[in-house]
Amino acid sequence: MLMTVIGRDPSASYYGELAGTRVLITGFSTYCGVDVARAFADHHGRLIIDTAAATPEGDALTALLAETASEINVYAEACASPDTAVRFAQTAAQTFGGLDAVINLIPITADEFENRASLEDVEDLVSRKLAVPVLVSRIVANRMRVLLTEGLVLNVMMMPAPRNAAEAALAGIARSALAAVTKGEAAKWAPHGIRVNAIGPRATTADDGACLASEPDIAALALYLASKRGRSLSGHIFDAAGIAARRC
Repeated sequence: MLMTVIGRDPSASYYGELAGTRVLITGFSTYCGVDVARAFADHHGRLIIDTAAATPEGDALTALLAETASEINVYAEACASPDTAVRFAQTAAQTFGGLDAVINLIPITADEFENRASLEDVEDLVSRKLAVPVLVSRIVANRMRVLLTEGLVLNVMMMPAPRNAAEAALAGIARSALAAVTKGEAAKWAPHGIRVNAIGPRATTADDGACLASEPDIAALALYLASKRGRSLSGHIFDAAGIAARRC
């Protein structure tokens, strides 16, 4: 299915209708989301980016993205808490008169899983990771509903590839939680033409190649889902293998 969706050569895809697309990207950093932001910038999108912290490297990257993006606004630590995330989402939803897509980047590192031996500990971590992205998505989606915008919400959870059965089980818990949220939100917003999809960690140690294997793959899929070709897809969970180990 993945090859059917993004094509045989993901880097070759260009969608003219995405020029000027208004996109909110949360969870961005210099090591997570660069290819996603660049993909929409190269399509001359109008970008709003939430980043964890302002850094010289981040400033340099913003300048690079600004060379091709139609507009770009960058906020540091805008989603540091649920309260600030609400205010940020409300502002972002109105900055360009509305949004066409929101992409929530949700990296989970190996360190964050350490010392979480129980199911309850892992579920608590995943719940905290999803809380702000879901909150932001609902505010933006409601704005899309009011403005009759057929938009996209894409939640991208990335973590290192499982090295053993125990880590695969942890990835499975994270993926299951993401899937439950995605399907529930997709059903909620479907009557308003708003699509909700996700990319999640593959919960297996097998390497069968049937998954997204790099952030450029993720960027290509994000473009496809935001384009006219992706408007029939909602409630889907796509697998990514070990993206966090490479960049995020």
